[in-house]
Amino acid sequence: MFLKPDVNLKSIYDIDLDELKSQGVKAMLFDLDSTIMASKSAKYTDEMYQWLKVVQENFFMAVVSNNNNQEYIEKVKKISHFPLLFGACKPKTGPVREFLKKHNVNAKDCVIVGDRPLTDILCGKILGCKTILVDSITADTEPFIVRFVRRLERLSIRH
Repeated sequence: MFLKPDVNLKSIYDIDLDELKSQGVKAMLFDLDSTIMASKSAKYTDEMYQWLKVVQENFFMAVVSNNNNQEYIEKVKKISHFPLLFGACKPKTGPVREFLKKHNVNAKDCVIVGDRPLTDILCGKILGCKTILVDSITADTEPFIVRFVRRLERLSIRH
């Protein structure tokens, strides 16, 4: 099925960076909220910050987020040391395609990592990127309704 990610992992920390390199991946684009930071927190955990530094040492790394809250964006910019694209409009591909072109990244050499099949994974599939679906980094503390909606959305990728 088209929405099925290339890799489906419980945790972002389960991503095998060496395996991606051996597959020719040169760039990693990450969703922001619930993927590499708690939603709307504008804070990286120490563990995530250290892990992202390792990613940056091995790949072109960037964030591609649908968020367009200016106050929040400014906070994230202050703590991020890599390219950021906000207002990405995923699953639409136009802004992400332009971002890849601006940074001389070929979609076939890129992986998109996110927590949402209907935005992150669909965008990556349309672009021709590899895709990795991860659980929300705050899955254990999210409200029931959020967990319920996530379960419903993931039903679309089971087949």
